[in-house]
Amino acid sequence: MPTHQDLQLVGAGVKLGPGARVFGFTNLYGCEIGADTKVGTFVEIQKGAKIGARCKISSHTFICEGVTIEDEVFIGHGVMFTNDLFPRATNPDGRPQTEADWQCLPTVVKRGASIGSNATLLCGITIGEGALVGAGSVVTKDVPAGAVVAGNPARLRTPKTKT
Repeated sequence: MPTHQDLQLVGAGVKLGPGARVFGFTNLYGCEIGADTKVGTFVEIQKGAKIGARCKISSHTFICEGVTIEDEVFIGHGVMFTNDLFPRATNPDGRPQTEADWQCLPTVVKRGASIGSNATLLCGITIGEGALVGAGSVVTKDVPAGAVVAGNPARLRTPKTKT
């Protein structure tokens, strides 16, 4: 019978900061995860991705190569990052594409930002410090620091104040 640890893959080259917690059913390889960051179940973090300190990465999230998440960022359930604007399985001649056939476009999520559940972030963008991306949003361009965006495509919204 497999144990909890058998159901978690932490591959070669993974750097885990002190106090980082990684839950079961995860797939991590060649990435960096900062101190006191929590990575939920069913998360994949690919090579070259960097996660800062004191972040929360919720379950079912996909963080691909080229993504940098700074400190104290919240990533909701089922958030999807991309790294290729024109993905293809094959070249025009029918040969399968390799890493040499595409360009990885970096994405940066700045300190203290929050990304709501089921959001999709296209590559090559920056989410500003303290920004909030609403659940289910499709983010196609940069989000300014402190902004609230939501929708498909994500647009600036006026934040509701707490009463």
